[in-house]
Amino acid sequence: MKAVIFSLFVLISTLASSQTIYNFKVTDIDGKEYNLASLKGKKVMIVNTASKCGLTPQYEELEKLYQTYKDQNFVIVGFPSNDFMSQEPGSDAEIKEFCTKNYGVSFPMMSKIEVKGKEMHPLYKFLTEKSQNGHSDNSVKWNFQKYLINEEGKLVKVIPPGTKPLSEEIVSWITAK
Repeated sequence: MKAVIFSLFVLISTLASSQTIYNFKVTDIDGKEYNLASLKGKKVMIVNTASKCGLTPQYEELEKLYQTYKDQNFVIVGFPSNDFMSQEPGSDAEIKEFCTKNYGVSFPMMSKIEVKGKEMHPLYKFLTEKSQNGHSDNSVKWNFQKYLINEEGKLVKVIPPGTKPLSEEIVSWITAK
């Protein structure tokens, strides 16, 4: 019996560790399919965003971070969400216009999704459940929480919403070999 339980544990651990962001396809802000497998070999920051939040000015630093490191195998993927005090009420078209006009956002932005609750997007279930990501159980605390994904598509760090995109913690992770 112990051998069976151990074998099941090993199987579950193997399945969890084989999951990556590359298993997911999402919809971009223009309504087109975006296969996260296209990001293989890059460091990725996934961030849930909102246009009417006290942290919204982080868009400026996110864009600067992206422009600085996009040619060094780094990409930011933004996921607008209205899950926190209805701070992202607009349509995808309105969100895109706001981000472009006010912050010059050029990093990939996806269609608005839910990042918590019963309707949580499957990607965020992966990001927040250790049984899927092999790293940690966590919850999305607020807008602009950042998930750092390594070149193999694995979650390696969760950064709190208040941490600025140009923080030493994030920049040193991007630049580490």
